[in-house]
Formats: sequence, structure tokens, C-alpha cells
Amino acid sequence: MSDAPLLSIEKAERVFGGGRSLFGQPKPAVHAVQDVTIEVRKGETLGVVGESGCGKSTLARMIVGLDAPTGGRIVFDGRDLVAEAGHDLRRLSREVQYVFQDPVASLNPRKTIRTILEAPLRYLLDLDRPAREKRLGELMDAVNLAPEFLDRYPHEFSGGQAQRIGIARALAADPKLIVLDEPVSALDVSVQAQVLNILDGLKDQFGLTYVFISHDLSVVESVSDRVAVMYFGRIVEIGAGKTIFRSPRHPYTHLLLNSAPAPGRRSLIAEDANTELPDPYNPPPGCAFYARCPRHTDECNRAVPPLAGAAGDETHRAACFHPHESK
Repeated sequence: MSDAPLLSIEKAERVFGGGRSLFGQPKPAVHAVQDVTIEVRKGETLGVVGESGCGKSTLARMIVGLDAPTGGRIVFDGRDLVAEAGHDLRRLSREVQYVFQDPVASLNPRKTIRTILEAPLRYLLDLDRPAREKRLGELMDAVNLAPEFLDRYPHEFSGGQAQRIGIARALAADPKLIVLDEPVSALDVSVQAQVLNILDGLKDQFGLTYVFISHDLSVVESVSDRVAVMYFGRIVEIGAGKTIFRSPRHPYTHLLLNSAPAPGRRSLIAEDANTELPDPYNPPPGCAFYARCPRHTDECNRAVPPLAGAAGDETHRAACFHPHESK
């Protein structure tokens, strides 16, 4: 795996709303993504995990160009995607692909699978008919689907089969990076395992790089080389997957891990039912996790903690003034 970053995100932000009304009154604004800085190296899988509403999907949409950041830079393979917005979108569409959460809803119900998969082959790769036929056979084989499925419609498939077709569509353009937004959350556990095994094999076969978005900690742990934990639009912890799950430093990561079902655990460690979540329209002045954190002090309520590493280890960083010690 190369150390050169394929994707660099620098201080990315996404604000929804804001501005002023017709009468000059300020409109409410929500900072869905705030000051996110991460790198994704060629050949790795970066898992992004967090509660619903933490900004994971907004970040994913910005990476693939479905949403434009309101601040910061997103550099893919040496090209600034924000500065080049509107230019050479065909190349970006070919090199960065997206797999959606709802497999059936992401496929056009009026088109056959052949037509769906042929679109990127025709418009992004300019393949002629014989080359398209050959590529279609390769794609169906890659996701373990029979060639005769090409002439069927999306409603004729199960959720797992439909998601494999979605993966085949992402592969069709021969991308370098695939962003997977909760790709198995709508599937049964046994089907999840099948899809994850297919993704693992495709990564090696085609030399792919993944950004894997999920709220399911067990899935993220099984697929990720590195993990970024998001809370309230910010990255609060990032490091090697094994390190994050063995020795989390941020209290929020501890909360996520202790709240997840695990074999042998008699009961889940839950928060107080009266715990208040931060107001997205009126964010707290310091750490957004302040009200939920058992380790908070007055310092935490005055300033946003920087994402910093432990002594001598910058590969495992946490945004906390009072992090847990690494084991």
C-alpha cells in the first residue's frame, strides 16, 4: 500500500441554511461538517463511523461531488476538486464512484440492469458494443451474479442482489476510489457478510481504495485499515482500526463501543435518559460532547479541543483535552 494520499480533505466545511431573509433578518444555519481534515492513502479502507446525524453522509457526498463544500479543500489525486468545480466532471465521475445505502431505490426501476450498467461504459469509457458486452460479463462475474440477470429489472432482485448490482455499476467506470455510504445497513446479517466478502475481494482484484461510511461498529472494525470517528460534524478521533477498537482515547468513542452489542456482554452501558444532545442551530462554544462527557472540565466548555496525538504517536489522534490513556 502506497503512502501517497489519493484523497486529502483540508478543513472542509458544509453549512446548510444561513444568510439573511428579505427583511435582513439572519436565517438559522446548520454546520453539518466542520473543520474536517483527513487523508486517504491508495489501497486502504478508511472507515467513518458515528451516530446518525453526525455528518458522515454529507462528508461522503462532498467527496464524490454530489454536494459542494462551503469551505476548505478536497484534493483528489493531486487535483483540487473545489477549485475545479464544474470542470472535467467526466474524469471525476470515472475515477470516484458512490455506492448508496438503499440498493433498490438507487436503481432506475424503468431500466434493465443491462441499460443501467451500460451507461458508464458508454458515456464515461466510450466503449463500443463488443467491448461493452465483454465488460458487462466481467462485471457480473465480479459480483457473483448470473449473466442472464442483465435483462431483468431492479424490482426482480432481493436487497443483497440489488446492492451487488450497485457495486457493479460503481466498478463499471474503472474507478480509483469508491465511497460506500452505509452499503450493508439495509441488509440481513448473512447477506451483509456476503456483500462485505465481495467488496474485500474486489479491492484486491481491482486495486481499489474505499471510504466506508457506517454506524455499525462491527462492520467498520471488520473492513477498515483506519477509522475516523465523527461527532457533531467533526472528526473527534482517528487512527488505525485495531488501535481505535482496542484502546480508544476519546470519551465519545468509549461511549460508542460500550453501547454496541457484543457476545458475552450481559447489558449495554447506556447514557442517562435526560442527557441533552447539542442544538445544531445553537452549537456550544467549546467541545460539543461536553454535556455528555464524564471527564469534562470548565476548559472543555471554553474552547474546541484540537485533534492531537498522544506523546510520540501522531497516528492515533483525539480531539479531547482529557483523553483516555493509550494502552
